Amino acid sequence: MQIKEKPQHRQKSHDKAMAKTLGFSGMKAVPFLKALPLAVAFGFFIGLSFPVAITPKLQCGILPWSRSFSYSSVLGGLWAPFRNDTTANATSGSEVARKPRGEERLPPGIVVSESDLHLRRLWGSPAEDTASRKYLLTLAVGYAEKVNVNATVQKFSENFDVMLFHYDGVTTEWDEFEWSKQAAHVSARKQTKWWFAKRFLHPSIVARYDYVFLWDEDLGVENFDAEAYIDIVKKHGLRISQPGLDATKGKTLYDVSVKRDTGEMHKTDGGGRRCPDVHQRPCSGFVEVMAPVFSKDAWRCVWHMIQNDLVHRWGLDFHFWRCVDDPEEQIGIVDAQYVVHHGVPTLESQGNGEKQGSGAKVKARQNEEMVAFKSRMTRVAKELANSNTTSSSPTLS
Repeated sequence: MQIKEKPQHRQKSHDKAMAKTLGFSGMKAVPFLKALPLAVAFGFFIGLSFPVAITPKLQCGILPWSRSFSYSSVLGGLWAPFRNDTTANATSGSEVARKPRGEERLPPGIVVSESDLHLRRLWGSPAEDTASRKYLLTLAVGYAEKVNVNATVQKFSENFDVMLFHYDGVTTEWDEFEWSKQAAHVSARKQTKWWFAKRFLHPSIVARYDYVFLWDEDLGVENFDAEAYIDIVKKHGLRISQPGLDATKGKTLYDVSVKRDTGEMHKTDGGGRRCPDVHQRPCSGFVEVMAPVFSKDAWRCVWHMIQNDLVHRWGLDFHFWRCVDDPEEQIGIVDAQYVVHHGVPTLESQGNGEKQGSGAKVKARQNEEMVAFKSRMTRVAKELANSNTTSSSPTLS
């Protein structure tokens, strides 16, 4: 008579065979197999918690669908929704540029990647609004300099949008000037124009302007016309420029910035103080920080170079050359449209007024920041040179 094997007996035989296959023939199989689901769950939890530190990368070349498989990438993806950091969603540089964070959820046709600072009405049809302006004038201002600022704005045509950075907290009082009612105003006490520029002149925000004027408030503009200036800049292909300085009335620091009487513009200083080499800054490929004018492409580069923690930006002008292809040809001084630099120490007066020597302390920070920026630039330039040398060195097979 044939005796049928009991299901329990078949299960035990199967468990023993499985244990032997897994290398546990000397152990009792049933307890091990009962504990197996718990062990798997525990291991999965550990893998989610520490996907990079303890999960090895497996090379699965034998599998046709994957040449390189990583547990860490899979588990990291599963864990990403529960993380509260930015690294979980980190992607390669090309992916970030192609899909900015937040944009990936939207249909491509609805995304507006560029803007401007042109004011719009609250009423009427958008199609009937005035068009965006071609250029942008930005000024860091204090109300005490309102007369000079008003004179400056009058030299800029209706092709310019105007933005004022208020470092003294006074804003609505500027509405005594009609042009102020059409300007954009940003107020933050005791900050410099470079602090404002880093935070409010993002390249995507000003991308619709062909040129951005980033000026101080203490410039005499009796011999300046903005439209004529733009014509010269375009004619000579200048990406970064400034008006020449009238040395007979105002303050000058570098000879290359001083107005010449030999033509519309100049690009180099033929020799003089601080110019041992006419092919180096500040002898060529150089403009100062008080009245620079940037093309949109040059500004995109300069904006990225502005450091978040350095407010005065002394020394930044010695590196403007990095933001054009040919500094000695694309950076220049416009002589035919020149200004007077009065050199009003408005920033020094914005120090801690309750303590004596506030101006000296502001000056000390300006110098410290200049040294810090120079040190950073020297370090990263050296690192870049070393990395380029390493990558270009031949490898031995």
